[in-house]
Amino acid sequence: MKLGCGLPTLGSLAGPDAIMRAAQRAEALGYHSAWVADRLLAPVTPRSPYPATPDGVLPEYFKRSMDPVEALTFAAAHTRRLTLGTSVLNMPFYNPVVLGRRLATLDVLSGGRLRVGLGQAWSADELEAVGVDPKVRASRADEFIAVLKAMWGPDPVAFQGRHFRVASSVVGLKPVQAPHPPLYLAAYVAPALRRAATVSDGWLPSGVPLPAIPKMVGQLHALAREAGRDPARLEVIYLAGGAQLTAAALDEAKRGLLTGSVAQVRGDLGRLADAGVTEVIVWSGGATVDAYLAGLERFREAAG
Repeated sequence: MKLGCGLPTLGSLAGPDAIMRAAQRAEALGYHSAWVADRLLAPVTPRSPYPATPDGVLPEYFKRSMDPVEALTFAAAHTRRLTLGTSVLNMPFYNPVVLGRRLATLDVLSGGRLRVGLGQAWSADELEAVGVDPKVRASRADEFIAVLKAMWGPDPVAFQGRHFRVASSVVGLKPVQAPHPPLYLAAYVAPALRRAATVSDGWLPSGVPLPAIPKMVGQLHALAREAGRDPARLEVIYLAGGAQLTAAALDEAKRGLLTGSVAQVRGDLGRLADAGVTEVIVWSGGATVDAYLAGLERFREAAG
């Protein structure tokens, strides 16, 4: 199973020195991938609870967020082998024609190392700020992905849909990776999981309890077969946002997934692999860049 890590693009550490050092250290340690998140606002009085915390409170680090595409472009300039992913770009925040060119540029500049994770966004405040009706997210996502693939495909490019229209045009700039950079979807409900099985290269979940993963992977594979696709070609990339290594073992009944001693984390990694997960992304914490790098080293050692 491959191991990926998050780059410090959120919170007080977010900046060029931290991104450069974390990306270079991850590459030197043998990580397969590095990923960045996508946050737009930290509402003072949020209308939507944060799904990843028990009380729905927004994390403090949401108050400072760097643009994910620019951050990955900077990381690409300071690395040579590390694959570079978005976990995830929120589709409602973007126009697919403009984003398609930005991502193609990143793939060209990185020598074909881009991986594109896409999601639907959950914050009512962010959706309102970008002018997208939550009720049309599903149909908009279908067209969004189709437009991206069209932008990256043969010229001339053209698209006519409900949400997007592209006049027959020559785009010229295409990604290095053919037919396009890998596309992954963060999907949790049945229609979204069907979309992932039908039009993406894999599933990119976060926060799914370990007992639920084998069932959902089985559903993903069954839906892929229904769509005439080979399930074995779909990647399953699990984002472990709360991963943490501790010196001593934690109570099994209370600890979170990929949290605890080296032995406990290794056991979790083995169970994730058995459940069909092909890659795990760990997000190293730390109040300083040095602490962040130390976290990367500990997880690399724990993974073996």
